[in-house]
Amino acid sequence: MTGPIPPLAPTVRLRHGAEMPRLGFGTYPLDDTEAEHAVATAIENGYRLIDTAALYGNEIGVGRGLRGGGVARDELFVTSKLTKEQQGTGTRRAVEESCARLGTDHLDLYLIHWPDPAQDAYVETFRTLADLMGEGTLKAVGVSNFKPHHLDRIIETTGVVPDVNQIQLSPYHTRDGVRAHHEKLGIVTEAWSPLGRDGTVFAEEPVRRAAERHGRTPAQIVLRWHVQQGIVPVPKSGHSERMRENLDVFGFELTGAELDEISGLDRGEAAADDSDILAH
Repeated sequence: MTGPIPPLAPTVRLRHGAEMPRLGFGTYPLDDTEAEHAVATAIENGYRLIDTAALYGNEIGVGRGLRGGGVARDELFVTSKLTKEQQGTGTRRAVEESCARLGTDHLDLYLIHWPDPAQDAYVETFRTLADLMGEGTLKAVGVSNFKPHHLDRIIETTGVVPDVNQIQLSPYHTRDGVRAHHEKLGIVTEAWSPLGRDGTVFAEEPVRRAAERHGRTPAQIVLRWHVQQGIVPVPKSGHSERMRENLDVFGFELTGAELDEISGLDRGEAAADDSDILAH
């Protein structure tokens, strides 16, 4: 490893009281063996928010990495998600199984991975998650890949507002309308695939100019674009030095003009199809 470990990310207070780091570490598509090493390394490098999902098939490895990172469990913020097959009557068992695989008695945040409208069980599922939060098994509850009308329905039906909606978001897909809806409701926007899918955003002129001006990498500029707008990005990397670089985005600020120029790369609504959503 080279370079100093960056300071811990600052936190954002979620509506139900949990303190979530403003930048996390993603674990898709790592298998158990890869996840164990990557998560332990990420924790050693200063990450405290670790994101996984039952669908990723790596919760056992993530759990081993959590224990191998040398940090007490109460200093970590662990997120997982249930699959569409676990919605409805299987929700409580899904949470129990995630906790067992991760080796923890609680989760800091648990998400519905996708609303799966055809099944139409997401309202019942969210109600059960809210119950588990009341029981203390979950510290915060949220959703992923939900659109505004899905959010409105669960809030109107259950009376509980999600803490988080994790969505595909990057300078290519700024999701302005969805983010405005989140802000109105007091929901924190979390970004999966915050650096895009193929690295092409790093070559975009607004990103390159800002990187040169601030003496930062293009990835740091894109992640700073997220956090400076109140978005919580969850990048993933298997390289220790890149992990440190990705976390080291809280010591500088982009100008308003730079933010606007990077946002100008927007290509409209995210183009993820269902297979993308269920694989992230």
